[in-house]
Amino acid sequence: MADGLFPKRKPLTKEDIKRLRERLPKKVEISAEGTTVTQKDEEVTDVAPILESHSEEISVPLSAEEIHAFQIYASMLKEKNKVMNLTAVDDDKGIAMKHFIDSLTLCPYIREEEAKSNKDKLTFADVGTGAGFPGLPVKISCPELSVTLMDSLDKRLKFLDEVITALGLEDCTTVHSRAEDAGRNKKYREKYDIVTARAVARLSVLAEYCLPLVKVGGVFLAMKAHSEEEETEAGKAIALLGGTIEKTDTFKLPGTDMERTIIVVRKIRPTPARFPRKAGTPSKTPIV
Repeated sequence: MADGLFPKRKPLTKEDIKRLRERLPKKVEISAEGTTVTQKDEEVTDVAPILESHSEEISVPLSAEEIHAFQIYASMLKEKNKVMNLTAVDDDKGIAMKHFIDSLTLCPYIREEEAKSNKDKLTFADVGTGAGFPGLPVKISCPELSVTLMDSLDKRLKFLDEVITALGLEDCTTVHSRAEDAGRNKKYREKYDIVTARAVARLSVLAEYCLPLVKVGGVFLAMKAHSEEEETEAGKAIALLGGTIEKTDTFKLPGTDMERTIIVVRKIRPTPARFPRKAGTPSKTPIV
């Protein structure tokens, strides 16, 4: 991962962690009907120790306030998951590692783009965000970004709106749309400096979902597990859609044997008007 991209923050102490636990609300305002659900004391979510111990390893140090925000997010996710299928991973360790830390591995790449840019604020879109990954963790760690969370299921976006409100996140919005439809909409087409998607399809399909949304000069950050075969397969699609693979980084999530790959695809020319094709076509008939 990239080093030296972050200002050094004061490490959290045991007392900081204790205060974070005490500040976590015992009541979470979330349910299928929007009513109050009371969380039992023994069920209180505690992702703080895992985030504190592993965030430095991915060059994304977190403040006490940011970890507190992740605590609230995790609590809301677990409560909502009882009435709606948001994630198969709903234990504290799984949420902290497979969702939060995994999402935060994008932050050094975002910092690199910010360092290259002369803009005060970059625009970032998360395509197929689901329960908010990686977009919401990225927004918590990089509050200066203008973030759009895009998904085809309105129920998921309503949950994310509740999280955004609970955390007081500014300049973070949700868009109810399929990626193919958004890519043909002038409101979103080639409007983002950074677009990402986390393992929602093969790379050749993801490229058609995401590259039409990226500004020329911007980047598509593809988050994958294993990618070598997919990169070869997706070469034609990426070139046709106006991109080029700039670099590929493969690493393991700290403290695990889970392999992750981030593929940086630079947008070097406009995407031809005929792309993306109509909804459903990219996944059924990928560009090869």
